[in-house]
Amino acid sequence: MRIALINENSQAGKNEMICSSLKAVAESKGHTVDNYGMYAADDAAQLTYVQNGILAAILLNSGAADFVVTGCGTGEGAMLALNSFPGVICGHVVDPSDAYMFMQINDGNAISLPFAKGFGWGAELNLTYIFEKLFEGEPGGGYPKERVVPEQRNKKILDEVRKAAFKEDLIEILKGLDPELVKGAVAGAQFKDLFFANCKCDKIAEYVKTLL
Repeated sequence: MRIALINENSQAGKNEMICSSLKAVAESKGHTVDNYGMYAADDAAQLTYVQNGILAAILLNSGAADFVVTGCGTGEGAMLALNSFPGVICGHVVDPSDAYMFMQINDGNAISLPFAKGFGWGAELNLTYIFEKLFEGEPGGGYPKERVVPEQRNKKILDEVRKAAFKEDLIEILKGLDPELVKGAVAGAQFKDLFFANCKCDKIAEYVKTLL
């Protein structure tokens, strides 16, 4: 699995620490981590939590990433931004049990973490434990086990509801947004190298080239 890390501007100074925790766990399980930044608070390319959603949607819908780890001060804004787009199911995760149950019950492809609220002493340990439970077992396995069948049925129903709710494809949605907002979402220092090396959708790749 290819995992993308995205940090917005208010918490960009924590990128190195977050990436280190994520890589240690993910790589031990055979996954790959791509760090899309922000890498520091003074990066030339500044991401807001809204742009986290745009970038995550491009990565997930193009196949450039299979899973996105992101967040903001509380984790709420980034979670809402990501869930504003088709092809993205983002959970708000505060502790390891949130991570485990989100993956087992909801089988999503992104999480949003609070990188300021409650992020104090031992925060790096909590991150490590969250990532360990997040990537434990097969997603969608259900919790508790006696609830597997109805939970998997409900996930399929949710997928169908979201298909009906998002009638436009991603490119048309992005074209309807402020062009500078979308361009800023893909302006990161390492975006081009990471994205084009892993993108699996020619249509989205061609659209992204018009933004750069």
